[in-house]
Amino acid sequence: MKKLAFFSIAYLIFAPSINAQQTAEEIMKITLPKAQKINKKLEKHGDVRIDEYYWLNNPEDEKVINYLKEENEYYEAMTAHTKDFKNNLFEEMKARIKEDDESVPYKLNGYYYITKYETGKDYPIYTRKKTSLDAAEEILFDVNEMAKGYSYYNLTGLNVSEDNKLVSFGVDTLSRRKYDIYIKNLETGEIYPERIPLTTGSATWGNDNKTLFYARKDEKTLRADRIYRHTLGTDPITDELIFTEEDETFGTYVYKTKSREYIVIGSYSTLTSEFRTLDANTPMEEFKIFQPRERGLEYSISHYGNNWYVLTNKDKALNFKLMKTSVGKTSQENWVDMIPHRDDVLLEDIDIFKDYLVVSERNNGLTKIRIKKWKGETDYYLPFDNETYTAYTTQNPEFDTKVLRYGYNSLNTPASVIDFNMETKEKTVLKETEVLGGKFDKNNYETERLWATATDGTKIPMSIIYRKGIKKDSTNPTLVYGYGSYGATIDPYFSTVRLSLLDRGFVFAIAHVRGGEYMGRQWYEDGKLLKKKNSFTDFIDASKYLIEQGYTSKEHLYASGGSAGGLLMGAVINMAPELYNGVIASVPFVDVVTTMLDDSIPLTTGEYDEWGNPNEVEYYNYMKSYSPYDNVEAKAYPNMLVTTGLHDSQVQYWEPAKWVAKLRDLKTDNNILLLQTNMDAGHGGASGRFEALKEVAMDYAFLLDLEGIKE
Repeated sequence: MKKLAFFSIAYLIFAPSINAQQTAEEIMKITLPKAQKINKKLEKHGDVRIDEYYWLNNPEDEKVINYLKEENEYYEAMTAHTKDFKNNLFEEMKARIKEDDESVPYKLNGYYYITKYETGKDYPIYTRKKTSLDAAEEILFDVNEMAKGYSYYNLTGLNVSEDNKLVSFGVDTLSRRKYDIYIKNLETGEIYPERIPLTTGSATWGNDNKTLFYARKDEKTLRADRIYRHTLGTDPITDELIFTEEDETFGTYVYKTKSREYIVIGSYSTLTSEFRTLDANTPMEEFKIFQPRERGLEYSISHYGNNWYVLTNKDKALNFKLMKTSVGKTSQENWVDMIPHRDDVLLEDIDIFKDYLVVSERNNGLTKIRIKKWKGETDYYLPFDNETYTAYTTQNPEFDTKVLRYGYNSLNTPASVIDFNMETKEKTVLKETEVLGGKFDKNNYETERLWATATDGTKIPMSIIYRKGIKKDSTNPTLVYGYGSYGATIDPYFSTVRLSLLDRGFVFAIAHVRGGEYMGRQWYEDGKLLKKKNSFTDFIDASKYLIEQGYTSKEHLYASGGSAGGLLMGAVINMAPELYNGVIASVPFVDVVTTMLDDSIPLTTGEYDEWGNPNEVEYYNYMKSYSPYDNVEAKAYPNMLVTTGLHDSQVQYWEPAKWVAKLRDLKTDNNILLLQTNMDAGHGGASGRFEALKEVAMDYAFLLDLEGIKE
């Protein structure tokens, strides 16, 4: 039975009229090989499961496209009263952005590289200047011109040859992350006829300026599984296949070391890594394995002089340690400790300079930048003075310099790019993001780090921001954001668009739930596989804490997450729907069991170590116990806005489409349930900096309308 939804001016609008639910008889007639394959896997577990909405997994079916379009029409009708508000929010957000803007130049191989934006234009312009910033500007790419005629356009992977005469680049015009690689002559402006299809978009030049290495993807799964060698001027169809990643749980990629002396092929899975190296000066030779893969051994490599520096979890170094080995002896028995493992410090990354080693660490959730001199006693940390910030090293391609470039921002401080002299300790703020309009003052906002207590007693950190002067009387509208997967940490970051919520009285909170690495590697281990539910209960307990402390109440609490964070949203509303007045789930990964059983689609086999392999009964049963789609029940759910992209290659559109259809048929409330599908985009949403703002305005209008805030 279809649910009715009430429009704000008191007449009824019906949800999409195409019935999404199929009968058992119709399902039995399904002949899709994919469905048959999944059913056989279910039978292995003794599970008879009828998926009434599986028919939506067919983008070639006109009925499916019509269904998505009808959902979009329903969204437009249900939000028609907010149309002007959405436009106003968009213009308000856009007005804070400096349209005529450019990046801080960085120097590489004799040139300064700059990214520019011009007023009224959606896409970047890539330029460079030779030797000096006073030199004439050379335009590499004006993406605004290249994007004309496309509803979606993404240029990526710019890589300039050692002689500075050629540049390779990748282009995606579908938002499916299937890039074609092209080569441009920077002296003549000619784009060569050779087109290399179905790649990751990035490529790496040998030092001979004519050999190009790149990774190709599998057509169906989009797993990067092969490395090719291309010779300038030849037909890409004749390119030499030099490495194949046979293990379906691994992906592969290729890059050049910062020293520009080695080409490196990397293979990676969730738990294991492996590298092969080749002298960049002899690009036609064979690659040599650095250290053969061993399950559970993770490492990354950086070259400097006669040594390789290895960041690794070897010897049960859960939070990683730094080791080194000589160029001629790369297997792990030759590795020696340089920075030992520490139980309370996560070693995240390193940057190598001629005289200095820069180490990026995380302690008690806070990012730290440590500077060590190769020779001498110099060893110190950059000072940061609050708990809601993020700091990170940024573009540092040059070896022979005493200047470290890093970025800094916090919940109430716009992003800055800073040059720091590691010898004199002098810092120069090269740029701080301007917030236009004359209304922003960081001192008008309060930031805090709070600690909620989880069900199992674990302390869960939250970073929050709000306008000064709010009262903790439970009436404040509050948005809690979370992710909690893949070890990805959502640091406290500044957002100009978020001001549109804060200035209307919203509290904004990031819940640093388990599954990320905010509190170290163990924080990740405790939020995946058979401990995945910790991510969900952490978020719920963080939400309850905000209510208990008087920041908000159930009537004014909202939640948001995207992709794997959309899984978080789906699980949370099944477990504690009464906690939230509204939820935004963006490109949500909600059909966990079916997706992880389908090894023909992207991001399945490579993620068995993240979610578990559902072909094994223990993982299957655990997955099924939390998979949002499989646990939809006949009960009341919050108001919801669900968004997706038709061409999404990471979370296929049919996951949220099926989920919303099932919610429509089972939920017992009259709350709003909306599905909005971008018919031209994929996982990352619209291309272009201003088109993306329209999607944020859509989300914010949904929240503000639920709060009764009209302007």
